Formats: sequence, structure tokens, C-alpha cells
Amino acid sequence: MTVLKFDWNPLTGIDITGNFKLHFYSLMWLSAFVIGLYLMKRIYKKENIKLEYLDSLFIYTVLATMIGARIGHVLFYQSELISEDFFSIFLPFSFKDGIEFTGFQGLASHGATLGIIIGMYLYRKKYTYKSLMWIFDRMVIPVTVGAGLIRFGNFINSEIVGKITDSAFGVRFVQNYYNRYEIIKLTGIQKTQEAYNAVTETSQFKPLLEAIPHRHPAQLYEAICYFLMFPLFYYLYNKTKKGHQEGFMFGLFFVLLWTVRFFVEFIKEAQVEGREDWVFNSLNTGQILSIPFIIVGLYFMFGYKNSTKA
Repeated sequence: MTVLKFDWNPLTGIDITGNFKLHFYSLMWLSAFVIGLYLMKRIYKKENIKLEYLDSLFIYTVLATMIGARIGHVLFYQSELISEDFFSIFLPFSFKDGIEFTGFQGLASHGATLGIIIGMYLYRKKYTYKSLMWIFDRMVIPVTVGAGLIRFGNFINSEIVGKITDSAFGVRFVQNYYNRYEIIKLTGIQKTQEAYNAVTETSQFKPLLEAIPHRHPAQLYEAICYFLMFPLFYYLYNKTKKGHQEGFMFGLFFVLLWTVRFFVEFIKEAQVEGREDWVFNSLNTGQILSIPFIIVGLYFMFGYKNSTKA
């Protein structure tokens, strides 16, 4: 069965001026924060919480997410940057071989999670209108959508790809297999996007396409699972008592999200190109990091006892 197999060679952004390009991946991040703010606004209105608290919550969340995701990637996956290109950790430039604008190439979801936890702790110390767990239990609702959008952004970028497969779900990631310099050299077409399009649309270059293996669209598997989590959490919050049991939603979120991540990792390629990412010959870094989050989630679902009134 090959009906679901397809070639993925998308436009990844819009050229604005010079080398500056508006990437759709960046728009996915922006959409995640905007949708999150909208959903939290609805929750705050429903529970008669002053909307003025949301401005600071939004700022804390954005900063905590981005800083945590970046530092997490460096610590968990690319620690060599600390000694080889330290300032690229905090700036969207590479200084290793001259100054080159790269954007922030490397954001880790485990780091983002830890960053949000720390950020919300600091936020709660300043704004005490509700408990920290009250905030967490409601924040997980929009985070499910945000996580799905960001993984879809990874799919647009042809990054975090899956392993080679003969299954019906295989995708040929054209831009992942041929970088922009290689594809221009092979086709003789100077404009990058036109060169990529020629590989998929011109019979002259079909052998280049046929040499690309089909891979699992691991990003889509994750994105779909996260999007499906949203109606579940929205239903629990609006229609059940469990949705207001302090700690339950937060714990369930950890269990579901990190369980999905744990199993999808089995069909993913290593996160950092050219580096072996497997631990104990069976589990990779992402899986090892997911296990503690799952355990913490189970604790908040079944062992956590309310110590503060929301």
C-alpha cells in the first residue's frame, strides 16, 4: 500500500528582504502563544479572574519557554556549543567561522517544560491570586495546541525526521536529503526553491528524487496526538470534576504527552546530525528524559494532595 506516501518539498518561508526570511516555523511558535493567550483569556473570564494578570503571565510564559527550550537543547543535545561557540547559545548567530545569522537552531521540549515550571514559580511568587497548581492545571489546555503547532512547524522544516520505512506512511523529505548548496549544484538552477521544485517536478532530475528514502513523518505523529489531547482536556475542564481536582490535569498532561514522545522516539533519527544519540543501546536521550516526567505526572494524578486552596 503506497497511497499515503508522498514527497515533501514545501516552501518553508517568505523572503522579505536580502537574506531575511519569515519562516513558517516561527509563525507556528507565534500562533502557539497567541492561541494560548486566547484560551487562557476564556478560562480567566469563566472563573472571574482579573484579565490584567494575563499580561504578565503571557510575558513570563514566552520568556520561560524560549529560554528553557534553548538552554535545554544545548545541555541535552549540543553541549559542545558551550566551549566551541558560546554566544550562539543566546544569540541567533554563529561565531565559529565568522559571523553568520542562523536563527535559534535547536529548541528542546524538555527544556521548555522545565523553563515554564520555573517561570510559573517565579510568576506565582509575585502574583498570588491563585495557587501555582491552579495555574498549571489550566495552562496545559492551550499547551496541547501549542505543542501540536510546533511539531507541525518541524514538519514544514523537514526536521526531526523519522527513520527509513517501507510502510504506507513514508515521506520523502527532499530538503532534508539535499541541502541548498547541493541541490543548486546538481540542478544548475541558482534559486533555491526553483532548484528544489525541479527535483520533484522535472523528469530530468527524477533520479535525484528516487534516491531519497521514505521516512516516518514522526513530527506529524506527535502533532496529531497533541492536537487530539486538546478536546480531551477541554472536556475534562468544562464537564467533569476531575478537571478541577488540583494537580490532576497537570499530571495527566505529563503522562500523555511524554508517553507519546517516548514511543515516537523509537522511530526518530538522532536529534543532532552526525552524533550517536542512543543510551544503554536501547533508549535515546529524549526517552530517558521523558521517563521522570511520566513518573511526576502519575504522582500528581494519584498521589498529590491539596495543601493550598485555589
